[in-house]
Amino acid sequence: MCGIHGFFKLDGTRPDIDWLARMGDATIHRGPDDSGAHVDGPCAIGMRRLSIIDLSGGHQPIANHDGSLVVVCNGEIYNFRDLRRELLAHGHAFKTESDSEVVLHGYAQWGERFVERLNGMFGFALWDRRRQTLLVGRDRLGIKPIYWLNDGRRVAFASEAKALLALPGVPREVDPGALEAYLELGYVPSPLSMFRGIRKLPIASVMKISMAGVSIDSYWQPPTAVDARVSPAEWTRRVREQLEASVQMQMVSDVPIGAFLSGGVDSGAVLAFMARHSSSPVKTYSIGFDGGAAERFYNELDQAREVATMFGTDHHEILVKPDVVRLLPKLLWHMDEPIADSAFITTYLVSEFARRDVKVILSGVGGDELFGGYRRYLGEHYMRYVDWLPQPAKRGAAWLADRLPSDRHSKWLNYSRLAKNFIGAAALPFAERYRAYVGASSAAEAAELMLHPPAERRDAIAAAFEASGGDDVLARMFAVDARTQLPDDLLMLTDRMTMAASLECRVPLLDHDLVELAAQIPTGVKLAGGELKSLMKKALADVLPREVLRRPKRGFGAPMGAWLKGALSEMLESALSRKSIEARGLLRHAPVARLIEDHRANRVDGTDRLLALLNLEIWCRVYLDDRSSVDVADELEEAVA
Repeated sequence: MCGIHGFFKLDGTRPDIDWLARMGDATIHRGPDDSGAHVDGPCAIGMRRLSIIDLSGGHQPIANHDGSLVVVCNGEIYNFRDLRRELLAHGHAFKTESDSEVVLHGYAQWGERFVERLNGMFGFALWDRRRQTLLVGRDRLGIKPIYWLNDGRRVAFASEAKALLALPGVPREVDPGALEAYLELGYVPSPLSMFRGIRKLPIASVMKISMAGVSIDSYWQPPTAVDARVSPAEWTRRVREQLEASVQMQMVSDVPIGAFLSGGVDSGAVLAFMARHSSSPVKTYSIGFDGGAAERFYNELDQAREVATMFGTDHHEILVKPDVVRLLPKLLWHMDEPIADSAFITTYLVSEFARRDVKVILSGVGGDELFGGYRRYLGEHYMRYVDWLPQPAKRGAAWLADRLPSDRHSKWLNYSRLAKNFIGAAALPFAERYRAYVGASSAAEAAELMLHPPAERRDAIAAAFEASGGDDVLARMFAVDARTQLPDDLLMLTDRMTMAASLECRVPLLDHDLVELAAQIPTGVKLAGGELKSLMKKALADVLPREVLRRPKRGFGAPMGAWLKGALSEMLESALSRKSIEARGLLRHAPVARLIEDHRANRVDGTDRLLALLNLEIWCRVYLDDRSSVDVADELEEAVA
């Protein structure tokens, strides 16, 4: 695991290695153990290393026998031992035991399509001196990030955008299209980034850079065609076997390894299979919030402790009352872009806690997307009943829903919130219902907020629906998730927050073989009887106890909505004051003030929208104003005091 970075001079001149070093310094948290650089002709590539496999011999960049091929790689190639044996049989000679070296020899043996043979999470840069070509690639699901820019003089890339900002002449300006998308979704969808001129490399793609220019090719896409010929019993068997195989494959490590544990199905499944294939007790880590009713609503320590006891783990838990005012500027600097998902706070805190003992952690991220764990997936199941209602009943339900109270930090108000959202979206077409389920704001709300709308609108959700085919509802929703929210929200925050603590996080439930298997399973099998994760629970019936499998889903986030009404209320008022918003020149103040008032009165649950706005302003102070996170935190504390 590490951070990679580099650039290619389009005028053919030799790069300045000092700028390469500055890029590495900006991401030292990704790899505090080692660094390396290689400059050849117009190309410069570098890395910061967190040593996980081949601790003594895995220094990067890695070159072939004559130095004509050189690679830096971020992440892990889980099937590297199988690929290594195959390449040895073809006559390749390896210098190291590192998994990254198979990228080098795989390219030499199979050409640019070698990436299709890799099983792992990765971002890589490979310099081919003979062809004077630089290849920069990203894994299938977008677990590892790649940002890039082309300013006409150079093409630069990095694992984090802050490394690109370390280069001379890179402006710190907001991309209006990215801002509009962020206000709607609560994250910035690929290929956009919040910085004008900086882009994200799409998932499952390889960028080729040479004096002839830049091209980007995709090598994989999530399947959307389901297979109705397979019996539910056979699907159950296949899922069970692939789940275990995925976890076992991702346990390879030369350093201590652990697992995040929430007490739910996904983390429980990962732990169960880890325990089965571990010679010693698995180290597990859980987090809970200290405080009142809202904090207790997010606290799963008791459930996690039960699961840890079942599998005899070396369990560690922490009860926190985080200083969010000081945390937000620091975490948003690490994030590179603002985000409206409160899970980034929780993920950082538990990562920092786990890093005291381990360098590698396994997480249950992705299980909800693969097997139907979110309530939005049930929305389509229940739509069949809504369609039977006469129009007067539908109008009455919509009238009532518009007047329901909404809050996510108590059981009954949360049910009210969900009912309000479902009924409000029921009259919309399928793709628009999906947008209503996952969005932070509607397009109209985002447009009202923006002071200067973009000249051209980039609709990531519409583009993802257009790219996904098939008639199966759940398969299409996952295909859209896999192109939008999964890589640009959930996996981005997982990468940034674990790397902020110099911790490598692996996500075995997003092994691409398991993803391809799950994508073929019909909705009626995955959600049999309208039960979330029905098939996954059946597959785990002899692995996890019934009380774990039947436990209601709880989000891995923070009680941000309650904090914005209470402990963070003054910070919110200060950061989003009329003076602050007008000075920033991006948003209109009136709709912001109205949203704050409606959220406090429980007329709407404005958690996501308010967090998006708050984090945007703090991000602007850190990145656009080029201030330290400590300085911004001091300012926020002063406003609260």
